[in-house]
Amino acid sequence: MKIILLKDVPKLGHRLDIKDVSSGYATNLLIPKGMAVSATKEMIRKTEIEKAMIEGEKRVQQDLLVKNIQDLEGITITMKSKANEKGHLFAGLHKEAIAEELAKQTKLTIDPTFIQLEHPIKEIGEHNIEVKGIKKSVKFKLVIET
Repeated sequence: MKIILLKDVPKLGHRLDIKDVSSGYATNLLIPKGMAVSATKEMIRKTEIEKAMIEGEKRVQQDLLVKNIQDLEGITITMKSKANEKGHLFAGLHKEAIAEELAKQTKLTIDPTFIQLEHPIKEIGEHNIEVKGIKKSVKFKLVIET
């Protein structure tokens, strides 16, 4: 049975993928839980239109990211956070918090998924943060104070 996935399903596929699965799996699990719909000609046409729209939005986001990345070169951002006497932060700083602070201080909107962090930042001081797009990557300095 052909289905169109409405959500990402582990070990099966991503949203808007057209898959061929057993009819029992589709009718008993995927369709009742709202994870998929039956792949009729009309639904396939709607899915292709939606995929094209999503692809267009991604291209626009990438172009905007490239413009914003160029403006980030060499910028220093300062954040305040609570820390103990040894300089360890009580709560680690994640990509989302860094992106939010970038937007506040520089008026540049960067999607947190493009910020490269191996793990949350947990110490005060200077940190070099990399923002990586498809064609270009840039580093800026993040200073954390108490």
